[in-house]
Amino acid sequence: MKTFVFLEGGGAGNMSFLLMMGLVFVVMYFFMIRPQQKRQKELRKFRESLQKGDKVVTSGGIYGTIVEIKDHYALVEVDQNVKLRFDKSTILKDMSDVSPK
Repeated sequence: MKTFVFLEGGGAGNMSFLLMMGLVFVVMYFFMIRPQQKRQKELRKFRESLQKGDKVVTSGGIYGTIVEIKDHYALVEVDQNVKLRFDKSTILKDMSDVSPK
């Protein structure tokens, strides 16, 4: 015959641990996950609103002006008579409102 001994107070330690882990997850969500999702949503919205004539910067650091835009790519003029085709996912910024130095 086995005898079980229940110690009082052991459950409170487990409960506080679970509460602490839940709090850590909530803090991580509001400081890490949620802002990243917001940035991705804004970037997706920006890429969908690209138009001919927009000045952009690619993820490779190439500055140019959009000449043609299709579903999955954009033709970007980087210099006189030099046009490069970029996937829309590589376009990061709109440089229209930045003044040249």
